[in-house]
Amino acid sequence: MSFQPNPGDEVVINDIAYTIGQHPAAPGLAYAQAGRQGIVYQLIPRDGSVYGAKALKVFFPKFRIPAMVYQSEHMEPYSELPGLQVCRREVLTPERNGALIGEHPDLLYAVLMPWVQGLTWFDVISDQKQLTSEESLRLARALAGTGSAMEQRGLAHCDMSAPNVMIPFFSEVQNSELTSAVELVDVEQMYGSKMDRPDALLAGSPGYAAHRTVHSGLWSSYADRFAGAVIIAEMLCWSDPVIVEKAWGESYFDQHEMQTSSERYFAMRSSLEKRWGSKLSDLFIRAWESHDLSSCPTFGEWYIALASADTEQADALLASPVEMQEDAEHLSEAHSHMGTARNAAQSDNDGETTADLSGAKQAPEQEAVVNRLFLQARALEDEHKPAAALEVYRSLYHFIPSNSAMQMEVEAAIKELEERIHGNKESTEPVPIPFYRSKKFMISSAVIIVLLVGGVPTVKILADQAEVKQQEATRLAEAKAAEQAAAAKLQQEEHDKQKADEAAKLKAEEQKKLAQAKQEEAEAKKKEEERKALQEKYDKQAKYEALLAKQEQQQKEAARKALQEKYDQQAKYEAYLVWKKENDAKIAKQKAEAEAKRKQELAQKEALKKKRAQNVVTLIAHYNKAYNAQKGRKTDNALSYARDFKNLYNTDASYFKGVGKVAARMSAINKFLGNSKYVLPDL
Repeated sequence: MSFQPNPGDEVVINDIAYTIGQHPAAPGLAYAQAGRQGIVYQLIPRDGSVYGAKALKVFFPKFRIPAMVYQSEHMEPYSELPGLQVCRREVLTPERNGALIGEHPDLLYAVLMPWVQGLTWFDVISDQKQLTSEESLRLARALAGTGSAMEQRGLAHCDMSAPNVMIPFFSEVQNSELTSAVELVDVEQMYGSKMDRPDALLAGSPGYAAHRTVHSGLWSSYADRFAGAVIIAEMLCWSDPVIVEKAWGESYFDQHEMQTSSERYFAMRSSLEKRWGSKLSDLFIRAWESHDLSSCPTFGEWYIALASADTEQADALLASPVEMQEDAEHLSEAHSHMGTARNAAQSDNDGETTADLSGAKQAPEQEAVVNRLFLQARALEDEHKPAAALEVYRSLYHFIPSNSAMQMEVEAAIKELEERIHGNKESTEPVPIPFYRSKKFMISSAVIIVLLVGGVPTVKILADQAEVKQQEATRLAEAKAAEQAAAAKLQQEEHDKQKADEAAKLKAEEQKKLAQAKQEEAEAKKKEEERKALQEKYDKQAKYEALLAKQEQQQKEAARKALQEKYDQQAKYEAYLVWKKENDAKIAKQKAEAEAKRKQELAQKEALKKKRAQNVVTLIAHYNKAYNAQKGRKTDNALSYARDFKNLYNTDASYFKGVGKVAARMSAINKFLGNSKYVLPDL
């Protein structure tokens, strides 16, 4: 029977009774949380309070691994570390919990551990719950401290993400035993030197583990560094309303923009640098731009940098509404520039201008515009708005350098969206109506008839105006071209002059450097000669001192050897005395033990002899009593004495057999016991 409990159901685990907790937001449903590996239920002790609540993690079939027992035993010592109380675990096994597992097979290798009260970091981000600067700093320091303690012991969580980071101090249940502001959960894939490598490795969670080098899963001592850097940065910036508003959703970053120069990245980097200082910003940049996990900052580096962070500075430097407005105006201005360029590209006379623009090097402002447009188009695609995304891609195309990787990517996106849109139209459009029967044809025909009948002068005036406009446009274009040519010529002359000045300046600097190099070479040569002379003097002195030291060492060594020989002889003699004493004592002890053994054997033989003689007398007495009882017709008494005779005889039958007539008496007793009418002989 599968394990699907209801609130209030009782479960007995290891002789302790628990009840299933009720979900606070859904009365009537069990308090359960589903993850990638299984479902976690809240268990409340029947005799306890919510402070002693336990979490029962029931794994999906793929993750029910017998080695969980071995792994949990090795995790137990780490439960004393701050943030790792869930390492205090008990695994349900067939040997210990057979009856419960027999009733609910899903509980095979389930894990019982402490229930961590509070929100997850995932809840904080999803609900856009803005923190104070003090809360941000406290959370970041706690996570850095936990990560540093784990790294010092060669441990790594291997799936550090927002759902796996709990925030206990946001809980409505106040716990006086709270030792850490953050707690890590889902530790089954933890890395350690004594841990077994899991069969199924996790590649991390979207928004936290999209590292360039991660392809086949995370399982190493460096596995938490990148994800930890992102979460610490999120915690620090979650007291900045600008960052909270920019969040993608379930995490601050979209999974597609990890380790790219996105708008969110620059916003977070700027917030860190302005509010928390360049040290923390540099650590975040180092992690973001790293090429492998080992290049990311350690949690110890984060902890040191966070120790000097100041919340007053962070509060004082929060982004103001004016700055937000300026940023919005900059974005609007960038969009207007892109619209102008797109209109210009549509005219035949501006083909060369567009080519020059696409081939030139992009300015920083233009690069920022390109990045923002690209992200906007991607977002529109994700929102299933292909027409709007196609329009943005077309606007973006004219700002990208020709033959660049981004140009090829944008061209492919435009082609794909056009095919998608046209394909949808072909599949959804109704059967076309003949043009001569359409409403458009009828209206156009009516307009043409009106113009032909009464509008001939109007047509002529319009034609004249169009011709004048065309001439004016031609004149303006020629004037503009001449002005551009003059400006280009002036710019070229200025460039040539500047180039000649730079060449002369470079030549003078080279001559000066050459003279300086010759002077330095002469000084170096002189110093080298002085050094060599001084070194020869030092070498002679060192050789003489080495000779004296060697002679002194030889004398000391000879004296030491003579003394050592004396000590060795004395030690050998003392060792001989000790051996002789121990050997004499050993021989005396062996003699005493042999004598004692001989006496003991004699005493045992004498005692046995006495006992056997006494037993012979007793046997004869038993026989005589049985004989007399039979004569007196007391058969029961005779049988009792006969049994006593037989029992005593069997205790030492081999001896009694050769003593007098005892064997004959035994034969008669056996016959009597076999037949109570048998008459015992008088022996």
